[in-house]
Amino acid sequence: MVLDVSSPVELTFSEIEKARTRLQGYASLTPLLNYPVLDEQVNGRVFIKAENLQRTGSFKFRGAFNRLSLIPQEQRPSGVVACSSGNHAQGVAAAAKILGFPAVIVMPEDAPQLKIQRTKALGAQVVLYDRESEDREAIARGLCEERGATFIHPYNDSGVIVGQGTTGLEIAEQCEVLGVTPDVLISCTGGGGLTSGIALALEDKLPECQIYTAEPAGFDDYARSLEAGTRVRNAALGGSVCDAVLTEMPGDKGFSVLSRRHAKGLCVTDDEAMNAVAFAYFELKLVVEPGAAVALASVLSGKIDLAGKTAVITISGGNVDPAIFERALKQYSAEKAPA
Repeated sequence: MVLDVSSPVELTFSEIEKARTRLQGYASLTPLLNYPVLDEQVNGRVFIKAENLQRTGSFKFRGAFNRLSLIPQEQRPSGVVACSSGNHAQGVAAAAKILGFPAVIVMPEDAPQLKIQRTKALGAQVVLYDRESEDREAIARGLCEERGATFIHPYNDSGVIVGQGTTGLEIAEQCEVLGVTPDVLISCTGGGGLTSGIALALEDKLPECQIYTAEPAGFDDYARSLEAGTRVRNAALGGSVCDAVLTEMPGDKGFSVLSRRHAKGLCVTDDEAMNAVAFAYFELKLVVEPGAAVALASVLSGKIDLAGKTAVITISGGNVDPAIFERALKQYSAEKAPA
């Protein structure tokens, strides 16, 4: 039996607007930030959608809260089950706590301890598994069958995607206030829930804006899938510092949106992602996790030419492991030190 990832909503702009109404009073309206130091580096203009400042420290709260809000009252006592390396876990746990029903999160043993601890602190039960030898969906399926719980997929669920799409709705409205028309949107991408949600929102508001996915090397399944015109898998399941965006392959729902929008893909190394983490701290005064820094890394490393252009990029989360954060800062400082 395949896990049921059905959702009672369609992938439409009107559903993104409804999701925003549900999220009012719960999710934060995150800022769209511009820094001269970054503009000077790329010889263009870059605006950062700072979802590291979102509730639970990432954009994931948006999609989780919207999807859980759609669960009928009579089903809520049975709770929800989710699979996540950490950010979706915290989003689901926080949403379940607010809405008053139990949550069980299946998390890899190698997930950052900070994310595991915070998920537990939000009241969710955490079930750990070995990423290399165990099937997380099989574990989740068993829990759903045992409890009669609703499975909340981290990205391949239309209720989750339209919730993430509220990020794009805000971007469009903030750009309008600033008098800015972005040429490109670069979004940190794992399974594609955030990027496809933003693309769906901008399809109505900024249809000429070119969408780019940003991914870590070895896990650029979206870039390869978009180029091939069909979904392809990653060879590895783990091994990158960018834990927040490590997925096996694109979700079919998000891929359908991004294919229609003719999205393109960018890819960065772990070192480039770590450099972006440190740059964000020293130059932008933002705390960012490596997986959430891949869009910034693609800009800083010149993977896309932004000379004379205006770009919006996402920083999708700030739940960085302290040891990884320290490593990034030391590495950056050593490289910048005079010879």
